[in-house]
Amino acid sequence: MATENSSAKRWLPLEANPDVMNQFLWGLGLSENEAECYDVYGLDEELLAMVPQPVLAVLFLYPITAQSEQERMLQDKDKQESSSKVYFMKQTVGNACGTIGLLHAVGNVTSEVKLRTYAIAVVLVDGSFLDRFYKSTASLNPLERAVFLEKDSEMEVAHSVAATAGETEASDNVDTHFICFACVDGQLYELDGRKSAPICHGTSSPSSLLQDAAKVIQGMIQKNPGSLNFNVIALSKKDGGAF
Repeated sequence: MATENSSAKRWLPLEANPDVMNQFLWGLGLSENEAECYDVYGLDEELLAMVPQPVLAVLFLYPITAQSEQERMLQDKDKQESSSKVYFMKQTVGNACGTIGLLHAVGNVTSEVKLRTYAIAVVLVDGSFLDRFYKSTASLNPLERAVFLEKDSEMEVAHSVAATAGETEASDNVDTHFICFACVDGQLYELDGRKSAPICHGTSSPSSLLQDAAKVIQGMIQKNPGSLNFNVIALSKKDGGAF
């Protein structure tokens, strides 16, 4: 979970654990009645069908390898046009990718970012950390958002509490990385703070987001057949919702 434009600051990594992520998000201002994280136990249709709908975003943990680093650098050279309505931020704090993945997930479906009309939106607790964070960073560019996060002591403390709440012993020596997939204006975007911009993977919709992200994820897993360090987590809206 290193960074491309890393500061000297490093956090403990966030565990790929829905319970940890839920407590983290709910404590920061995502209402427990609004959304919840769930494990995705497999990428075939039967297992994807078990994930509560509608899915708001998909988080993917994968190993950093020489091949993945080469692909990242090639993608950064091949500049893509992305919708200005995508909420995207860079990562400048070491091991902050789990938190940034969650900020990408919520930031692209919250009504607090006044960028577009959401097919499915979540409402944040008024005055909460997330409410204030998105309102403060809505007009900033991706690097400015990263710097804002880096200087925010409240988030650093909350992340530290969440990072030590998992089932595995926390260590800052890791070689895995979190990214987020979100649907914005009918397109599937890969949101990775270590890349220079969002990566568009083609058309998508709120109703097909999970399946569309699963196809991209399967391709990434196939490139690293010898690794078991993969994890998929879905952020789903509670009590159904309308597409």
